[in-house]
Amino acid sequence: MEKSTLKKSVTVVEAMAIVVGMIIGSGIFLKPGVVLGNAGSPAMSIAAWIAGGIITLASALSVAEIASAIPKSGGLYTYLEELYDERAGFLLGWVQTVISYPASVAAQAIAFSIYAAYFIPISGVQQKLLAAGVLIFILVMNILSTKCGGVIQTLATVGKLIPIVAIIGVGLLSPSIPGFAGSAQEALQGAGFGAAILGTLWAYDGWIGVTNMAGELKNPSKTLPKVISVGVLFVIVVYALFNLAVFRALPLSQIVASATPGADAANVLFGEGGAAFITAGIMVSVFGALNGYLMTAARVPQAMGERGQLPFSAILGAVHPKLRTPANALIFQSILALVYIFSGTFNTLTDMLVFVLWIFFTMGVLGVFILRKRHRPEEGKYRVPLYPVTPIIGAVGGVYILISTLVDAPARSVIGIAITLLGLPVYQWMKKKKRQ
Repeated sequence: MEKSTLKKSVTVVEAMAIVVGMIIGSGIFLKPGVVLGNAGSPAMSIAAWIAGGIITLASALSVAEIASAIPKSGGLYTYLEELYDERAGFLLGWVQTVISYPASVAAQAIAFSIYAAYFIPISGVQQKLLAAGVLIFILVMNILSTKCGGVIQTLATVGKLIPIVAIIGVGLLSPSIPGFAGSAQEALQGAGFGAAILGTLWAYDGWIGVTNMAGELKNPSKTLPKVISVGVLFVIVVYALFNLAVFRALPLSQIVASATPGADAANVLFGEGGAAFITAGIMVSVFGALNGYLMTAARVPQAMGERGQLPFSAILGAVHPKLRTPANALIFQSILALVYIFSGTFNTLTDMLVFVLWIFFTMGVLGVFILRKRHRPEEGKYRVPLYPVTPIIGAVGGVYILISTLVDAPARSVIGIAITLLGLPVYQWMKKKKRQ
């Protein structure tokens, strides 16, 4: 019987929606105050957003060359396995499969239900039930067809951009609003420009998820570099303009003091309906990020299952014979996410793994040097521009995040490493099983 394979059904538009939709979550609405407070002035804040974007873009362009040379499903897990060794790839795949991706899915689902409480008063238990319901809906859509997941991603990405574009348009063009001009001289004492850049880098996270879908893209060698670079550039412009609009709409002290500066700006720009408008926008934004995370998450255990690297690999690696979607891997990731939703552990788990994940991300950026050393780039294949400067910028950004995280949260970082190393006995067991 012929083995079922993933269907190459993801278009360029859908891939672009995954990049933009996974980066732009709730961070754009919540982070302006944190970044401004640390940067100390509007000009330095915008500079921090652009600097964070350049570091992200440098990383993205570097990984895009690897993605072009190794256009396989599994994304960074696959690249590390081929460029470093099987163990390095396995450990990333292990933490992504068991904790990182399902915990992120759970966090997005809970965030959706929390924002829904603005419109419908619901208890804590009801929030969890709503989160589970939304997750199950997205799960079913992605099982039925990768095309369904792609359509949801595209619509949600367009939907989330509507309130952002509205705030940018009105905020930058309205002639009579408070904010920037009346408060430019306010003194702000923050942790510094480095801390401001660090705040922006969390808001840029998520771009690498599209590489997990490489096996389902049409012509991935050309498509991946294009959607990654254009998608990240687009987000940099959106973030910079959005922050400028917020600065024009609100006094600087209010932006720094507020936990929801995006909603406050919408209130000023659109009146009482502004909060409802921006909350609906955040819900669409989170919904799109949830779909993107679940869609890309399943491709890691599915790829690991195909290689026989996980317990129950035959089940996890199977592709549905008729639907040609990674149905079993999608269900597995969703079950773990549901456990994290109802146990409330998702934030703790994702916080503990930040340090570890950035070790792997930095290894991925540096992997372009290994790729160039081993293989001469083929004629017509994508090559990272301004090599070796571009990957060095990306790697320096990664090292900066690692040092900052280690200094700020040493205990969490060590626990994250310990959780990762728990995968080694599983790796050895599965290797022994394969040999037998």
